Amino acid sequence: MNTNSANIAESLKKYFGFSTFKGYQEQIISSLLEGKDVFVLMPTGGGKSLCYQLPALMSEGTAIVVSPLIALMKNQVDAINGLSSEEGVAHVLNSSLSKAQTKMVMDDIRNGRTKLLYVAPESLIKEDYIDFFKEVPISFFAIDEAHCISEWGHDFRPEYRNLKNIIDKIANVPIIALTATPKVQDDIQKTLGMSDALVYKESFNRPNLFYEIRPKINIDKEIVKFIKSRKGKSGIVYCLSRRKVEEFAQLLQVNGVNALPYHAGLDAKTRVANQDKFLMEEVDVIVATIAFGMGIDKPDVRFVIHYDIPKSLESYYQETGRAGRDGGEGHCIAFYDPKDIEKLEKFLAQKPVSEREIGLQLLNEVVGYVETSMSRRQYLLYYFGETFDPVNGLGAKMCDNSINPPILKDASEDLKKVLNLVNDLGQKFRAKDLVSVIVGKENAVTKSYRLENNKHFGIGKDRQDNYWKSIFRQAIVQDFLLKDIETYGVLKLTKKGLDYIEGEILPTFQIAEDRIYNLAETAKLSSEIATASSLKGLDDQLFSLLKEVRKKVAQKYKIPPYTVFQDPSLEDMTVQYPVSIEEISKIYGVGEGKAKKFGKEFAAFIKKYVDENNIERPDDMVLKQVANKSSHKVFIIQSTDKKIDLEDIAKAKNLSMDDLLSEMESIVYQGTKLNIDYYIDENIDEDIVDAFMEFMMESESDSMKTLCSEFSNDLSDEEIRMLRIKFISDVAN
Repeated sequence: MNTNSANIAESLKKYFGFSTFKGYQEQIISSLLEGKDVFVLMPTGGGKSLCYQLPALMSEGTAIVVSPLIALMKNQVDAINGLSSEEGVAHVLNSSLSKAQTKMVMDDIRNGRTKLLYVAPESLIKEDYIDFFKEVPISFFAIDEAHCISEWGHDFRPEYRNLKNIIDKIANVPIIALTATPKVQDDIQKTLGMSDALVYKESFNRPNLFYEIRPKINIDKEIVKFIKSRKGKSGIVYCLSRRKVEEFAQLLQVNGVNALPYHAGLDAKTRVANQDKFLMEEVDVIVATIAFGMGIDKPDVRFVIHYDIPKSLESYYQETGRAGRDGGEGHCIAFYDPKDIEKLEKFLAQKPVSEREIGLQLLNEVVGYVETSMSRRQYLLYYFGETFDPVNGLGAKMCDNSINPPILKDASEDLKKVLNLVNDLGQKFRAKDLVSVIVGKENAVTKSYRLENNKHFGIGKDRQDNYWKSIFRQAIVQDFLLKDIETYGVLKLTKKGLDYIEGEILPTFQIAEDRIYNLAETAKLSSEIATASSLKGLDDQLFSLLKEVRKKVAQKYKIPPYTVFQDPSLEDMTVQYPVSIEEISKIYGVGEGKAKKFGKEFAAFIKKYVDENNIERPDDMVLKQVANKSSHKVFIIQSTDKKIDLEDIAKAKNLSMDDLLSEMESIVYQGTKLNIDYYIDENIDEDIVDAFMEFMMESESDSMKTLCSEFSNDLSDEEIRMLRIKFISDVAN
């Protein structure tokens, strides 16, 4: 076949209507048409699919495209078939097809109609299919999302490891492997037997994307507010669990956002329908699981929001890469709470050792990105093996750190301590164990190597673990240390690191201490503080007046004021200005029970205040909640009605006692009665219970600090919380 540039350019215009190629596309296509193996490293949205679609359309026979993403297969098959007047140019072959549909696909391949056949690796290994492919002309194999081959890839699929054997059984044809994950390149090439392949690597910089990390505070309200300020624009919200996808899609719907869920647990018909509605702009927002890749090639996605931090930077990069593929606006926000990382670490603890080690390393790299003080673009590109000028590079000012730089502090001496430790211990330990040595904490590794006797043990115990973890992470990013992937993350000194140890005058090594602590600490604030601190434009005058209303209502019911509505609820009212019982029920910390019992006076007062002061109410700020379908609330109420032991209730729902009490506090503070007298009568002295109830009636506060100072000699913290739950339930509900 003639594969000269004119012929390729002519075919590009004929099939796709484009006049020019992007980046290395033309060279990649030319190499493949010449029968050479090709390895393509290209960012999400960089035009990978054209690199195998065009040569397939230009070649004799059928190109087999192996892809793990069912959604992407359908999307691309539809797109390719739309380019041709003939039917059957592209097909999918998978287990969802009926016998008649499978026969039709095979007939089209035999008759030479089908140029592109998309298959999942699970389908390709079937003997019937292998025998069939041996009989028909195959032009080449395209392995899309090739990082799935590597255990170090963010979406490892065991079925991919055997692809080379299957390909060899079918035909001796060229292979093109495509991925957006550079660090597993060697592993991919080795596994596919294509070490001599021509390698084409595009820049991973997407200058039109704005990267931002926010602490996970008032997240539902923050996201709804963000989306509603971009009315009519397309976006994707990623969540880690199917349950959260369903819940959040519903929350968006009740708040006037045109949104649908998308995850592997939906039946195929619903999933396809939801995807099509997003593509056809019948719906603005898709809420999707991270684990189930959103293989949707939609050019005008304007924002990608991560409700949960992903498990790897590759996942994060790939998912944010869905935004702004047309070169237009692309806002990428990820919400971060250290507790989410702890949950993922606990999940990994159940995995086999090698998988656990890999997962933890990938997770540590994500945390490093979240905490970094440098340009987020620079950090990402460094991770993918590229350098970037954070001042003059394309997209230099397109991240939160660049437009609002954190305050830096000199940590040169601490870096030297870290590098000396790595060197003196023979460069054979991972960051986690080195941190344990520095802060003086024993673990299995320190004990087995007797490191508690080492001179470095405890030299940094005046600092928290997080501080030293950040020193290690920044040392890796700034090329003082190298993390050895082959040995599951053991840290080695680079030449720069060795020079630093030996240098008498230390070059400045700076880290953002505020970023180490503030993000984490802010995310750990209690909901009450978080709500109050995040409210903008608190109406102090109304707040004072509402406290007077609360006092009158409390006197009417002969109960302490704090049992009516707590201060954070009053503060939220001064921002939302609710004027009906229904709107009062949407206020922070208020449920339907409290709203019905106490809300009338507050709603009437606020309505009068709004009218007299000509206040424009921020309707978009009132976040409507989906009816609570949590089985916990119903289960807890039913279980306490049946007088089941609290420990057994917690165990049944896999909750700690702390979690159970938090759920109970939420139930009673929102106005629902909860009877735990049976448990209290059996476990707490009657005289102390009476004294507690008497104190609560006279107290101006129900804070744990106040209660512990009074009762900590007689009661544990858990018992104090139980009695507080009883009091609120008995007196205020």
